[in-house]
Amino acid sequence: MQRSSLFALCALCAGLAACGDTTAEQAAIGAAAGTVGSALIDGNLVTGAAVGVAANVIFCKENPHRC
Repeated sequence: MQRSSLFALCALCAGLAACGDTTAEQAAIGAAAGTVGSALIDGNLVTGAAVGVAANVIFCKENPHRC
């Protein structure tokens, strides 16, 4: 279980590192990363997608120079 959690965290970070140019791209990338991360740790996929969207969009808006 610990290995899958570590893999999920790495996949989530990699997904969030790819911000996207528009808000729609940022939301799609965040949703994908959140869903994959949630699936890997046997979590709720919808919640994972929602958290991924929020995290990626907020990060990209707060740190445009890092995207």
